[in-house]
Amino acid sequence: MSSFVAAGNASATPAEPIPNATFYPDIDPAAFRDAHRIDGTVTPQRIADVLLTAIAATNRVLREWQARQVEAGYPVIDAVPAPDWQPAGIYPALYQRAVFAEAHAQLLERYRDYDATAATRDRGDLHEDTAGTYRRDARWAVSQICGRPNVTVELI
Repeated sequence: MSSFVAAGNASATPAEPIPNATFYPDIDPAAFRDAHRIDGTVTPQRIADVLLTAIAATNRVLREWQARQVEAGYPVIDAVPAPDWQPAGIYPALYQRAVFAEAHAQLLERYRDYDATAATRDRGDLHEDTAGTYRRDARWAVSQICGRPNVTVELI
């Protein structure tokens, strides 16, 4: 009788949620891994690092919107009423999308430098485009929260 033992860097205990500013929800690393299909080769420490910096970046971009909401009497993002044409809970969902997309973009940018062979350089170029796509998703989620249109501009 043989037994299979899977090796990897996945932690046996689930990572604790990353504390956030009072207005925003804490971010669950397990939810990020699940939503973005991040496997155990990415260490829990790396996940925590990219999520923390993604939270900081997203909160910075949303600081004026947050201030207006708090001034209007909404102490947390869950309390901000959605427009009648949007589903309930859209703001926390868009916020999580922005944080997760920013974190995933950071992961892709950092993992492209493991091997310098031509094949991996080509895959790295693909990851760069994908990282840009995730970063765009983060910006669009922020734009939707703020009620601004999504704009993509490319220099010719």
